[in-house]
Amino acid sequence: MTTPGEQTEDLLRRLAPRVLGAVVRRYGHFDTAEDAVQEALLAAAGRWPRDGLPDNPLGWLVTVAGRRLTDLLRAEQARRGREDVAGRRAIAEWRLAPAADLSAAGADDTLILLFLCCHPALPPASQIALTLRAVGGLTTAQIARAFLAPEATMTRRITRAKQRIRDSGVPFGMPASADRAARLRAVLHVLYLVFTEGYAGETWPLREDLTTEAIRLARIVHRLLPDDGEAAGLLALMLLTEARRAARTAPDGTPIPMAEQDRALWDAARIAEGVALVDAALSRGAPGPYQIQAAIAALHDEAPSAEATDWPQIAALYAVLSGMSDNPVTALNHAVAVAMSRGPRAGLDLLGGLEGDERLARDHRLPAVRAHLLELAGERAAAREAYLAAARRAASLPRRRYLNARAARLDDDP
Repeated sequence: MTTPGEQTEDLLRRLAPRVLGAVVRRYGHFDTAEDAVQEALLAAAGRWPRDGLPDNPLGWLVTVAGRRLTDLLRAEQARRGREDVAGRRAIAEWRLAPAADLSAAGADDTLILLFLCCHPALPPASQIALTLRAVGGLTTAQIARAFLAPEATMTRRITRAKQRIRDSGVPFGMPASADRAARLRAVLHVLYLVFTEGYAGETWPLREDLTTEAIRLARIVHRLLPDDGEAAGLLALMLLTEARRAARTAPDGTPIPMAEQDRALWDAARIAEGVALVDAALSRGAPGPYQIQAAIAALHDEAPSAEATDWPQIAALYAVLSGMSDNPVTALNHAVAVAMSRGPRAGLDLLGGLEGDERLARDHRLPAVRAHLLELAGERAAAREAYLAAARRAASLPRRRYLNARAARLDDDP
């Protein structure tokens, strides 16, 4: 049973991006508004478990944050001894909003806030950091730990991102229709990168907090854009992938190949939700890359065993996905699927086209896939050397341990 404090924490986490969006929409000053919202959230965390929830928690937070924002700007202006034009206008006009404005504040500005954090003027690393800070509610220290960066570096990155948004002069609102699709792609890409870092990153233990946060934010986007097939596809892909988490590593972090995983440990509820999402999205026609990837994940998750997996269909879907973008990891997965459906030699032939790809020059995955297919083809000595080469490139100790173990297994006579 959850405590009042835990219930309040969960509610504040869900309301935080809506409060920040409402405050920025009404007042501007993205960077200072975020500080004001954080103080309002802290005040609520201290008072609500003791005094009970207000009748309108969102309105309470927006009002308190707006007042605190006024105080922060006045203090800043007092320290500087001057007021800029925007500040004079804002301070003169800021007051408790009339009823109509309070009603507007009840709208969900989270999607607009996501678009703002994923502004095209920002590099992807800054988009990720700002999204996790402003929409996800993570502290700068948490974001720095997640991406193995010094906190001071992450602070500078977030600060520069806020400054670039401020200097761009972009108003707080939905992008023009001509820009909306591109901005949505940026939002989905950021969430995909956050999820991937948590699920397939090189750190151990793997960051379940990041995958949880990515799924939470993807749910928000899907709720706000229920008819967008790619938003649904991304959420489905995350759920279908995360469903296998409990079975994909040994207790020491050593990876377990999907064919050897205990499928009883897979999360049936997440699989059912993910399959329903991708089925509904694909029925609308013209699928995008996230829907294709989700369809592939669904074929894996619905197979009762590795032997029963529909590899020809997976190979066909990877061929479609490869035609959408020049992604070497997609090409690697396509080669595996072809090998499983048409024999290892057919997969090895496809790998030959990736040998000179600079994007894979230092990545362990190309020699690891080659080793696996050589082993399937019965070329044990060549497979052993490829496993050792992959182990030398692997960044994480559990993965190096796994690859070296595969090589050692091939030392013995068959």
